[in-house]
Amino acid sequence: MGCGSCSTGGGCSPAGCKSNGSCLTNGCSKLDVYDWLSHMDMPTNYKPFGIIEVKFKGSRKEFFLNNDNIYLEAGELVVVEAATGGYDVGHVSITGELVRMQMVKRRVKEEEVVKKIYRKATVADVDKWKAAKDLEWETMHKSRTLALELNLSMKLSDVDYQGDKTKATFYYTAEGRVDFRELIKKMAETFRIRIEMRQIGMRQEASRLGGIGSCGRELCCSTWLTDFKTVSTSAARYQNLSLNTLKLAGQCGKLKCCLNYELDTYMDALKHIPDNVNVLKTERGDARLQKTDIFKKLMWFSYPREESWIPLPIARVKEIQQLNKDGVIPPDLGVVVELESIPVKALDYENVVGQDSLTRLDERRNQNKKKNKNRNKNQRPGGQGDGAASTPRPEANAGQVQGQQPARKQEGRPEGGNPNRNKNFRPNRNNQNRPGNPNGDRDRGNQPGKE
Repeated sequence: MGCGSCSTGGGCSPAGCKSNGSCLTNGCSKLDVYDWLSHMDMPTNYKPFGIIEVKFKGSRKEFFLNNDNIYLEAGELVVVEAATGGYDVGHVSITGELVRMQMVKRRVKEEEVVKKIYRKATVADVDKWKAAKDLEWETMHKSRTLALELNLSMKLSDVDYQGDKTKATFYYTAEGRVDFRELIKKMAETFRIRIEMRQIGMRQEASRLGGIGSCGRELCCSTWLTDFKTVSTSAARYQNLSLNTLKLAGQCGKLKCCLNYELDTYMDALKHIPDNVNVLKTERGDARLQKTDIFKKLMWFSYPREESWIPLPIARVKEIQQLNKDGVIPPDLGVVVELESIPVKALDYENVVGQDSLTRLDERRNQNKKKNKNRNKNQRPGGQGDGAASTPRPEANAGQVQGQQPARKQEGRPEGGNPNRNKNFRPNRNNQNRPGNPNGDRDRGNQPGKE
C-alpha cells in the first residue's frame, strides 16, 4: 500500500495514515494539486522551469531553486535548504510551467526565490526525518504541560519538526498577545532544540488539524481551500437561513466558508424580487407578505384573520405595488398561481437494495426467528416431519371435542401437578410403549391406592 513514486521505494504510509498532510503520495494529502500539463509534449528546445514547489506538513508550501537540474516528479522526497540554517525534507508538489503560474497567483517573483534544492532524499535522510516526526506528538503534550504550569492563555495546536531534527516550530492560538519568553526557555532546556513560536488563527488551526464537517465530507480548508475569505452573517440572511450560531459555525468556531459558495446565485435571483413589499393594500384588506421563493419567483400573502396564504407571481406584486404608489387600491390581489400547475421535476430514483427502509434489518431478523422456530418444531421427538406438516392426522382428531384442545402430557411428570412436590414418584418409562397402552399413558399400577 505504500507509494511507488517516492525515492524510498514505497516508504510512505497508505491513505488514512493520520499524518496530518505530511504524506503527499496518496489520498491522505491536503491541498493536493493536479498537473493538467503532464500529458502534453513540450517543444524540443524547451528548457524546464528552474523553480520547484515543495510541500511540507500542513498547508505550508514554498518555492526552491533547482540549480542542478535534478529530474524530479510530483511526490518525491527532496532535501531542501532551510530558512534558519540546516536542511529540511519535503515532498515535490508541482513542477514545470505550473510552478510559474502558481508564483503569479501568489505574487512571488523569481528574484525573490533564493533557497535551493540540495538532492533527492536518501535512506538516511528519510530515517532521520521519520524519527523527527515521531517526536512531534510527545513534544506537543509536554509543551502543553509547561504552558499550563506558567498559566499562559494560549493553546498549542501543532508542532512541526525540521527534517534535520534541530529545530521545532510550535503553532498556537490565543485571543491576545502572549508573553512566552519563559516558556521558550523551559522548552529549550527540555527538548534541546531551537524553538520558534508562530501564532495562527482559528481557521488556520482547523486547516492544519483537519476533520469532518457537518456535511459528512472532509473540511474544505484542509483539502482544497487555499485562501480564507471573509464570511458575514449577511450571507446567511440573503439565503433565508436561520441565524443559529450552532448551525452556521464550523469546527473553527467561525462562520462556515461554504456560506459564500452559493451566495452569488442567491444575489442574482434577488435582483428580480421587489423591495419593501411587506404590505399590499386592497379593498378586501391589507395583505401581508409571509414567504418568498426567489427561485420560483413567487410571493405568498395573507389577509388578516385568514389562515390561507395566497401565492402571487412577481409581475402581479410589482403591479399592485405601483397601483398603491399611485393611490389606487385594487379590489383584491387578483391573479392567483395554482401550485399544481407548477412543473415539478421527477427524480430518477429506484430502490434497488431496499436501503430506504429504516426497519429492513429488523424484518430480516424476524424472518430468521420464524425460520428457527419452525425448524425446532419439526426436530422435536415424536413430532411431524416436513412431509406431514401440512396433512392432518385422523387419529389425533378422532377423540377431540370441537372447540377443546387435547391435554398436553409431558414425559417424566405426573398429570396436573409438579413433580417436585411428590418426591416418591418414579415414572416407569418402559410402560409407555407396552402393548395395550397405545396412547402412551404411564402405568400407575405401582402406586399404592390405585388400580
